[in-house]
Amino acid sequence: MGAAGITLIPRADAATESFQRGPAPSDSSIAASRGPFAVSQTAVSRNSVSGFGGGDIYFPADTSAGTFGAVIIAPGFTARKSSMAWLAPRIASQGFVVFNIDTLTTSDQPASRGRQLLAAADFLTGQSSARTRVDASRVAVMGHSMGGGGTLEAARSRPALQAAIPLTPWNTTKSFRQVTVPTLIIGAESDTIASVRSHSEPFFQSLPSSPGKAYLELNNASHFAPNTPNTTIASSSIAWLKLFVDNDTRYQRFVCPGPGAGSTVSEYRSTCADFTV
Repeated sequence: MGAAGITLIPRADAATESFQRGPAPSDSSIAASRGPFAVSQTAVSRNSVSGFGGGDIYFPADTSAGTFGAVIIAPGFTARKSSMAWLAPRIASQGFVVFNIDTLTTSDQPASRGRQLLAAADFLTGQSSARTRVDASRVAVMGHSMGGGGTLEAARSRPALQAAIPLTPWNTTKSFRQVTVPTLIIGAESDTIASVRSHSEPFFQSLPSSPGKAYLELNNASHFAPNTPNTTIASSSIAWLKLFVDNDTRYQRFVCPGPGAGSTVSEYRSTCADFTV
């Protein structure tokens, strides 16, 4: 059951199977710096791919649970994959194959970053050495700043994505009403580069309620909060990915009703009544 006794309705897809990976979650398990899966890593040279700048793939070493959902992460303006390197293995250790990418240039704009996220997803699921570990039908995208704006662009371009998580996103385009991918936007209260009033909040408001959207605002945090280890970002992202990529309703309570306001979260909004998993 969700907030106020709301039951999340299965998405109208052919497959509504739950892809549970790992033990039942707890407040401490989603906040842990490492989850239940040991993680291996492989590098992808930018010279061996096209459409994006290469990156690092993190994946659970144990394949006995079957294939895993995939998550592609893009950095922000002027940044490289190192800026998100703390988050990628943390998510992978919870049971995902995570591709932390570099962009073609550090000045690429959000529309380009969106195309690069999708190019990296296609490489990961179709050509990479980790492709046999991935369920190609269960892919999510994430990104920081212009990478967050690119995340919204990718979600608009590819409705088959299972989840999107823009982190302190920046984009000159403000309306994403065509997006039908479950989207968690994480903004920062004290962001002076992509202020929540000009970016995160308009993005959230423009998104349709179904199949699900949420807005989390980090208390007294800056634009660069996603570039260093942050438990709130990690735990909220993990819960969103588990619920919408893995259809694992054990994580439902972390999303709906979600975190209350406190020392780390200044605001949380969601459309629980419209969620479909």
